[in-house]
Amino acid sequence: MHGIENNDLVHMVEGQVTPEGSPEMRCGMYAIVGRANVGKSSLMNALLADKVSIVSPVAQTTRNRIRGILSERRGQLVFLDTPGVFKAQHDLGRIMNKAARASIDGVDGILLVLDPSTALRDEDLGWMRKLVQREQDVHIVLNKKDLAWTEEAQCFDAWHEVCEQKEGTASVSWHRVSARTGEGVAELLDALFASVPEGPPLFPEDIVSDFPRQLAIADVIREKYFHVLRDEVPHDLAVRIASLEEDPDGTWNVHADLLVNRSSQKGIVIGEKGRLLRKVKRSAIHEIGEMYGVRVDLHLWVKVEKKWSRNFWILRQLGYD
Repeated sequence: MHGIENNDLVHMVEGQVTPEGSPEMRCGMYAIVGRANVGKSSLMNALLADKVSIVSPVAQTTRNRIRGILSERRGQLVFLDTPGVFKAQHDLGRIMNKAARASIDGVDGILLVLDPSTALRDEDLGWMRKLVQREQDVHIVLNKKDLAWTEEAQCFDAWHEVCEQKEGTASVSWHRVSARTGEGVAELLDALFASVPEGPPLFPEDIVSDFPRQLAIADVIREKYFHVLRDEVPHDLAVRIASLEEDPDGTWNVHADLLVNRSSQKGIVIGEKGRLLRKVKRSAIHEIGEMYGVRVDLHLWVKVEKKWSRNFWILRQLGYD
């Protein structure tokens, strides 16, 4: 687990202080896994009652592993939000899949998120086969309870079938929630706290994420485009923070590059007469300012970087390794 620097803290939590070393405290780490677009990021945000991971209706939104930290009187839970596993076609996709699969090592428990409103896919079954013999507690979370569940029985049947095939021994519990409405989230938290051991906090109690601030800011900007462009450009769009400087008056002066694969995409990202770029800029400035409690001056440039998702050096600059 890497160290935490003050300038990397995403957001401060008020009024949630737990005496360190209290014997009643329970602390542990959970990996949130599953295929793309089942609501993993929404679930983590609901568990934290705060926004840490970006959310959009577009699959494969989360590209990095993001730690969300919940500190309260019962103790501390650390959630690892992971990229959704999908069929990778380039270096970025392979990095995302590798990060997701590696996330289940070294944690106390695993939350496998399924979406019973749609039929199970190969990626869902792949996670079941991977988890069925794990030593950690496995919590299967049936999400999107606010929608019509047509495939709930399929989720149970598939797990039992995998258990028979693999002679599974994992300890599993089932939970029904809606990350969107919050239904079932409190009950899920009760179960998660009950499953982790007693112990001191793993992280300082006044933060909700150790995600580096430049990557967090880039994700906020990228999210704004996800909501507007949907499937038109988002997977070909990356945001690279070129510089972040704090002015003498406390203002954060942020310069960001918007990377696209083709020249034809540049106009889409800018929008007619620059309207979309200005809209994204205003929205991102507001959200970043609220996240960090500072005034933000944001500068955006759209650049064409052909095949950036296959470029090792650009991927390193974007925080993927």
